Amino acid sequence: MPLDTRGKLFLFLAALFITSLVVGDLIGGKLMGVPFFGTTQILSAGFLPFPITFLLTDLLNEFYGKSAARTVTFVGLAMAVFTLLVVLLAVGTPWHPVTQTSEWNGLTPKTYDAVFASGQRILVASMVAYVFAQLLDIAVFHRLKKLTKGRFLWLRATGSTVVSQLLDTIVIQYLVWNESLDLAKLSSLIIGSWLGKLIIAIALTPLIYAGHALLVRVLKIEPAPVEQ
Repeated sequence: MPLDTRGKLFLFLAALFITSLVVGDLIGGKLMGVPFFGTTQILSAGFLPFPITFLLTDLLNEFYGKSAARTVTFVGLAMAVFTLLVVLLAVGTPWHPVTQTSEWNGLTPKTYDAVFASGQRILVASMVAYVFAQLLDIAVFHRLKKLTKGRFLWLRATGSTVVSQLLDTIVIQYLVWNESLDLAKLSSLIIGSWLGKLIIAIALTPLIYAGHALLVRVLKIEPAPVEQ
């Protein structure tokens, strides 16, 4: 089936979004220490690809509409489930006897399982948080687009992120870390992650406008009409 420029761009944006989502889940078990106004905030390494997902979510919403954005959301969920099944299969397969010998210098069951077996909880928590947050993001984005009659791109882009990522952050951090961290550290992780996402969402506003201009002026792709 031949694809026009609009179709090819949709395929690229959706693929990049889903890849960023799955990679973020896989690397999310590492906690980073990030300087923030004189303090060191705890952030998951899964935070690293989130700026990409913010930008892509807004572009998909703006140019392809609510239905297309929801489709990408559910395809992303399916790929996350597929990733979890593959990880479960990989962890459950037996190791070759050579990996148990003292001469073996590669990965061992202990080191491998420390990353992937423990990461299963993160994958499940991420899937739960992701679905609810993405659907909320899409709903808020298009509600604001309708209320402003398609004006103020910055408002719907940032506003939808502020609301949806608060829900996403609370859900995923609680499900992953509530048994490992005390309430103070868990609260710090939630607040730090959400504030970081908020700052990134604001900082990305010029890139959202730049992407918007690129699609309209260079690729000649018009935004989706305001949905009634």
